[in-house]
Amino acid sequence: MVQTLARYINLVITKLKSTHYPFFLSGFFTLLMGLFFVVGLFFDERYIGGAAAWLKPTKFALSVTVYTFTMLWFMSYIETTKRWRKRLLNLMGWVLVLTLAAEWVGIITQVIRGTSSHFNVSSPFNTAIWSLMAVAIMILFIANIVIASLLIFQRFTSPVLAWGLRLGLIITLIGLAEGYLMTSPTAQQLASWEAGGKVTLAGAHAVGVEDGGPGLPLLKWSTEGGDLRIGHFVGMHALQILPLFAWFISRRRLRLGQQLQLVWIAALAYLALVGLVTWQALRAQPLIRPDSLTLISFFTILAFVLLASLVTLMQKPRLSPSKPAADRSLSL
Repeated sequence: MVQTLARYINLVITKLKSTHYPFFLSGFFTLLMGLFFVVGLFFDERYIGGAAAWLKPTKFALSVTVYTFTMLWFMSYIETTKRWRKRLLNLMGWVLVLTLAAEWVGIITQVIRGTSSHFNVSSPFNTAIWSLMAVAIMILFIANIVIASLLIFQRFTSPVLAWGLRLGLIITLIGLAEGYLMTSPTAQQLASWEAGGKVTLAGAHAVGVEDGGPGLPLLKWSTEGGDLRIGHFVGMHALQILPLFAWFISRRRLRLGQQLQLVWIAALAYLALVGLVTWQALRAQPLIRPDSLTLISFFTILAFVLLASLVTLMQKPRLSPSKPAADRSLSL
């Protein structure tokens, strides 16, 4: 059992390394940095924006590590028999490595300096750091679109897993795009700027309250107002959840049509959930204090999932057109 598991893990690592070795190394390095940042949580007593100084780097390291190895898994399915596809995939891998490195430069530099990295325009240097990170994430977004395009037109031996990968990446792109909702100046920031005051922040993740207020443990999502990071987070992790769901469904004793329908139901429900938590945040509503409208919307999504899944599972197999119904009944 242990030897089999070790052999399987070794095969997976070998596959990921051969897909794009520099990107694999960046994921491994990010994991090591995350362990270092955890140590910083215990020994550095500073707070930045209402949270422990090394909390953001720690969460980012965990998120990027999962993202990196998931993307490598996705990329391993893309055929590279044609030279242009191989070159394009290699280029996109390097783009992901460099853009994530730029994000790390910004985050770590600002933590060491004891100030925030995101939305910080309090000085020319801080503005330059924030601009670097904004440009990097935009380029990373484009690279994800390219990889998604390659996957959409890629042939798979398992149609169920194929659609799990495709839909997961598409919804992840939507989750990534939601990050741009945070970059617009708030009404308070615009009012301060119009009044001639000094503007130190341009953008925010909280809605209806200031960033850095009371939040959920570890996640720090606002408990007093809306928080756009929730939709961003949920959308981003479609990258893992939908392919895993597709893999699970593909191993059930269901017909191919049923498996595909269940994957699409899950994807539509997941997309609706991303939209719901984003809409909730835009209405300045904390995740843990939903109003009746939010609850009705949530239970509507849940009802859709249950009803659609039930209809799918109750479907009877279609008769083969080459065999009349009478013959089929006689053979039973």
